[in-house]
Amino acid sequence: MTATIFNQQEIYKSLEEVMDPEIPTLSVIDMGMITGVEETVTGVCVKMIPTFMACPAIHVIKDSIQKKVESLGYENVEVLVDDSIVWDSDRITPNGKILLENFGLGTPQRHCGNFGMEEIAHSKCPHCGGDDTTMNSIFGSTLCRSTHFCFSCKQAFERFKPV
Repeated sequence: MTATIFNQQEIYKSLEEVMDPEIPTLSVIDMGMITGVEETVTGVCVKMIPTFMACPAIHVIKDSIQKKVESLGYENVEVLVDDSIVWDSDRITPNGKILLENFGLGTPQRHCGNFGMEEIAHSKCPHCGGDDTTMNSIFGSTLCRSTHFCFSCKQAFERFKPV
C-alpha cells in the first residue's frame, strides 16, 4: 500500500461527516471537539475533547474519528483525548447552534467562561423562538442537557447546557 500524503485540511473536512452519536445531525467539528490534527512519524494523530469527561459516547466518537481518517487512506491513526483543553459550550460553531435548534434543542448563549444560574436556567425555545421559558430540571436525558418548558407554544424541550 502506498503512503497517503498528509493533508490536514482534507482530514478536518472529512471530520465534518463524523456525527455526535447523541445528536446525529451535528458533527464533531461543529461541536468544537477537535483540537488538533498532526502528522506523526508513524501516521496521524487526531486530538479531541469530549463535551463532558464522563461522556458515555467517548469510545464511539474516537472509533468513528479513527475509521473516517483511515477511510482517506491514512494508516496508524491515533485518536487521543486532549487533556490540555477543557470543552465548553462556546466551542460550538454558529452552524452547530443552528443544527442544534433544528434538532429541537435549545442552545447556550456565548458566555466566555462567565455565567451563573440565570444563564443556565433561561433559554430561547427552539420550537417557536419564544423567551417565556422555564427550566424544569437541570438534568436532562444526557449530562450535557437540561429540560425546559415554553409558555408561548406549550412545548417541552431540552437545552444544551452552557458550560
